[in-house]
Amino acid sequence: MGGDRPGEGHGHSHGVSADGDRKWLAIALVLIVGFMVAELVVGVLAHSLALISDAGHMLTDATSIVLALWVIRLAARPAAGRMTYGWKRVEVLSAQANGLTLLLLAALLADEAIGRLIRPTAVTGALVLSTALVGIVVNAAATWLISRANRTSLNVEGAFQHMLTDLFAFIATAVAGVIIMLTGYARADAIATLIVVALMVKAGSALVWTATKIFLEAAPKEIHPTEVGQAMVDHDAVVEVHDLHIWEITSGSPALSAHVLVEANRDCHAIRKDLLALLTEQHHIHHSTLQIDHIPSDPK
Repeated sequence: MGGDRPGEGHGHSHGVSADGDRKWLAIALVLIVGFMVAELVVGVLAHSLALISDAGHMLTDATSIVLALWVIRLAARPAAGRMTYGWKRVEVLSAQANGLTLLLLAALLADEAIGRLIRPTAVTGALVLSTALVGIVVNAAATWLISRANRTSLNVEGAFQHMLTDLFAFIATAVAGVIIMLTGYARADAIATLIVVALMVKAGSALVWTATKIFLEAAPKEIHPTEVGQAMVDHDAVVEVHDLHIWEITSGSPALSAHVLVEANRDCHAIRKDLLALLTEQHHIHHSTLQIDHIPSDPK
């Protein structure tokens, strides 16, 4: 049986790391930490669970940005030794950690908010409103900064989801502050907190599920293995494609491996090049390992 040996036929194109994102993340971090401290103080003075919960969420925001910065540096390390893919997949761990902290914080805040719905606490509406309005400005700026980074990175997307959720949280808190000022309805603070909790659960569960699918080596949602396999079989020299596997090394870095049988007396190297070009240009898979073999000759 002729053809390439197993292991031949690699199409490698390791993506550039998101080093350029560090600037945007660092500026956002400074904004978040500065406002977080001020918000916590005002939340305690105003007896506002919504503000304290926002401050707690901003702590996870800051943590997620610090983690993102560290992961960017770590993921930029080249492959070496036993780390044959380098440290790229550490960003998936980062995203999963971000998602889990959102879910944990949501559970804690939901418990406290339900308690305050049952036993409402007096809240200073003016302080809640003024702080929330400043928070909207700060978080809008931080969200915009992070949106300029590479959001195809699950690591950066985790930090972005933290910030976006916090922006919505401040909007809900501002509304609660207005209601408290106009009506004295203290439960509005707890209701705003539960809205924040719902947003945190949505963002956190999405991050955890996306990261989990990568760990389970599922095919990326935008790539359909059946279609890829059919496109390869449609090559005029290809007889069969099997052991086809498509997964993600890390977010935005799909990989493929397959065993391809081709017609006897056809040029395996030329066919391999055709298939690699097909995978790269039509399906945006830049890391492919193909084992190309001729079909067995008929016995005489």
